[in-house]
Parts: sequence; C-alpha cells; structure tokens
Amino acid sequence: MTGPAIKVTRDELCDLIPHSGIMCLLDGVRDWTDDSISCISRSHQSQDNPLRRNNQLSSVHTMEYGAQAMAVHGGLLAKQYGQSIKPGYLAALRDVELLVPRIDDVEETLVISAKQLMAGDGNLMYVFKIMAGDRVISSARATVITQG
Repeated sequence: MTGPAIKVTRDELCDLIPHSGIMCLLDGVRDWTDDSISCISRSHQSQDNPLRRNNQLSSVHTMEYGAQAMAVHGGLLAKQYGQSIKPGYLAALRDVELLVPRIDDVEETLVISAKQLMAGDGNLMYVFKIMAGDRVISSARATVITQG
C-alpha cells in the first residue's frame, strides 16, 4: 500500500515556518488552496518527538500540529504572492475537542486539515481537525495575531 501523495515535502514546508529540525512536526502537504490545507505527519510515533514526556504524547499536543498546518498555509500563500510570512502568535484556541487521551499510540498517519475562516487587519482565524484513519481525534478553532 502506498502513502498519500505529497505536493509539498517536509524540507519545503519546514522552510516556510520558524520551526526546524525535529520541532517541525509535519511530514508534507497533500493539498492546499487559498483557504485550506491538508498535511500529513507520522512524527507522533517518533521516540524523539520534542513534545513527548514520560514516553507519551498527550492529545493536547495535536494543537501544535494544527498550528503548524496553519503556519504552513500562511507561508504557502505568502510565497505564492512573492511575500514572506509575517511572524504570528497563537492568541486563542476555542471549541477544543480532544477525543483520545494520547497520540503516541495512534498507528495511522495523522491528517491535519485546516480551513481559514477569516483574514484581515493582522488577524487570522482557522478551524482545524486532526484525523487518524477515518476518525477525528481532535479539533479546534484558532486565532492568530500577526506582527506588522
């Protein structure tokens, strides 16, 4: 069985965000449009995942996976228009649903989907969900404030 087709590789997406090395949690971008992105990751199974504590990875860490997908989306949009991404800060998480206690024991590849709901005046709002196979394991709505 082959894995999902990748349109943007890990190296390319890591160049778009401030995270580097093992802190870049995503493995690739499957698809993206002007208002959405779908990424994949298997880093939740890695023993050297930097978020791992006591040999476990809590489902709360899926919020970082979602935030990185949002940042990659912003980086791809900026690159498309010949710009660079402005630094952003996660200002709020709302409607957070954590449907599993931990993710280090999830066998499937994670699929991280994010949809931009609003962009203007330095503020961005996205909704994202993380899936393992055909089940949603977490979701949230996030607000990001950019500088400059």
